[in-house]
Amino acid sequence: MKIVLLALSVIVITMNLSCSSKRPKGQTEAEVLYKESKQFMEDGQYLLAIEKLNKIQSEFPFSYYATPSELLRADIYFAQKNFQEAAASYKVFLDLHPRHKRESYVLYKLSESYFKQLPSTHDRDLESGEKAIISYRRLLRKFPNSRYVKEAKSKIKACNEMIKLKEIYIADFYFRTDVFVSARYRYLGIIKNYKEKPLVNLAIERVLKSSYNLKEFSECSKFYKNYRSLVSEEYKSKIEKLGEKCRNALQNS
Repeated sequence: MKIVLLALSVIVITMNLSCSSKRPKGQTEAEVLYKESKQFMEDGQYLLAIEKLNKIQSEFPFSYYATPSELLRADIYFAQKNFQEAAASYKVFLDLHPRHKRESYVLYKLSESYFKQLPSTHDRDLESGEKAIISYRRLLRKFPNSRYVKEAKSKIKACNEMIKLKEIYIADFYFRTDVFVSARYRYLGIIKNYKEKPLVNLAIERVLKSSYNLKEFSECSKFYKNYRSLVSEEYKSKIEKLGEKCRNALQNS
């Protein structure tokens, strides 16, 4: 019985080895390696896929498959969720092949690589969101009719929303901690860059309050004159009182 089981084990191992040793067909070794890498990627065997690409790079750097292998490497990093390496690889590919026939795809994947590095909350570093916006806009500018347009616009909107929340968070933090110079600077940026009335109302109020608390009454009066027309009707009385407070303080200073 043991001999039979041993024989069966040998047969199974031999069959597995023979199956695993089968390589895809190709006219050149570089083509075979490229196809093997794609297969390993599809099977989730990313390290083996990268190994094959390394071999193309070292042994066949001038072959037809050298360029596709660069893009495949970036796709493998993306599939691994290694988005920093993916972004770097897509960027290098675009730098080396600026008019490649798959440029729209590469730009999209570069944008996605940045987007997927965004943190889950707005109170952390959002540099990747800013890079994503730049990259998505480049995609829209160069390929306004591509199939990625709708998604790119949606992702830009999501990034901008997160950046807006970050700006509000920072401005509010400075205001709460009495760092009024920095708070005012941030609220002025909010007034300049955003149009939502409730947000603009609050930002104008806090620009005036920050200026008053800094005892910069002349600046406070100037900001009141510049921004009072932007305030919504229901908020005007509050802003007018602040403006009057600044004018009175200026006259008495």
